Amino acid sequence: MTEPSPDKAGAADTLSGGPRRGRVRGRGERGGAPLPLLVPALIGLAFLVLPLVALLIRAPWRSMPDLLTSSEVWQALQLSLLCATAATAVSLVIGVPLAWLLARVEFPGRGLVRALVTLPLVLPPVVGGVALLMALGRNGVVGRWLDDWFGVTLPFTTAGVVVAEAFVAMPFLVISVEGTLRAADPRYEEAATTLGASRFTAFRRVTLPLIAPGIAAGAVLAWARALGEFGATITFAGNFPGRTQTMPLAVYLALQNDPEAAIALSLVLLAVSIAVLAGLRDRWMTAS
Repeated sequence: MTEPSPDKAGAADTLSGGPRRGRVRGRGERGGAPLPLLVPALIGLAFLVLPLVALLIRAPWRSMPDLLTSSEVWQALQLSLLCATAATAVSLVIGVPLAWLLARVEFPGRGLVRALVTLPLVLPPVVGGVALLMALGRNGVVGRWLDDWFGVTLPFTTAGVVVAEAFVAMPFLVISVEGTLRAADPRYEEAATTLGASRFTAFRRVTLPLIAPGIAAGAVLAWARALGEFGATITFAGNFPGRTQTMPLAVYLALQNDPEAAIALSLVLLAVSIAVLAGLRDRWMTAS
């Protein structure tokens, strides 16, 4: 039996709707993972997931309602929610204009300014707290004038907690909003200005609605970061129950005296983190 000629085979394929052949993987298609990559990948996954699973296993589920409704835990929870929300509001008020400046205005040293804005992302939080003390403390560079002129003292106060959380959380908002502004078409703003709108009116009526999803995503990230802040808060604001003791500080303190309460508070923070990831999945995660 002779094989059909290439011309006849091509004609038969055309008449039948395409060549009959097995699936051939291209270079970009996924295949089976090689063992030298699969083993460390699974180890890395276990390394990240196992502590969270252990937290769930060791959680005192029966006494959880009593632990979460105790006065100390409730005070820390209320203070954390209040301060994280206030820090996010501060970040929105001053962070969105800063993101617009970095994205829309050309000026000398813009790269340096952007690096300084993102520095708190990589700066150890304790160092950030020390820097805030040097700047806004009672004898700080600016803090002494605040104390002498206005009688305002920020360290070891609830307002100090808000300042510390805003310092570490605002870069998340700025980065998110700046990226959204760079992706937005500036011609809409230009069209608004040619029709007689001022730059601020164009920003308020045109730009803000366009970048609203980016602002919302950045605000959620900033809020979650502020809620989990520990190092800068304890350094700049201290750990006073009912005044500066937020949930991360309460977890640290409870771990020494009441481990079950520490686990309960940790689960609350874990639930918040999962909720943030679920809310941002369409923006930060891509489907396979």
